[in-house]
Amino acid sequence: MVVVMMSMTMAFAENESVANTENVEAYDLNVNMNKLGDALHLNKDQVDAVKEINQMFANEMRFAAEMNREDRTAFMNKALQKNVLYMDYVLNKEQYRKYLLLLNLTLRNRGLID
Repeated sequence: MVVVMMSMTMAFAENESVANTENVEAYDLNVNMNKLGDALHLNKDQVDAVKEINQMFANEMRFAAEMNREDRTAFMNKALQKNVLYMDYVLNKEQYRKYLLLLNLTLRNRGLID
């Protein structure tokens, strides 16, 4: 009985994860810049740069949401690589580490990465 319950739970969780990646809203990554700026302790120049980078990333993620599954994954990975590359250039090491943590948590919570 326990084995049956566990396998049903795992199958449900797997289907839920797939459903999340099929959900267009999961790809909406508009960021509250005030909160992000406070969390990362950004200076004025960094705020402007991070805002531009995040806007570009959010647009690419919205575009990815409209693609088929295989193209979506590849496009999302490219968008992520570009985003973290640009952020690495703009942020100091401590800010960058914290940004990666926040980005990773956000993507995991939305079911976009494992």
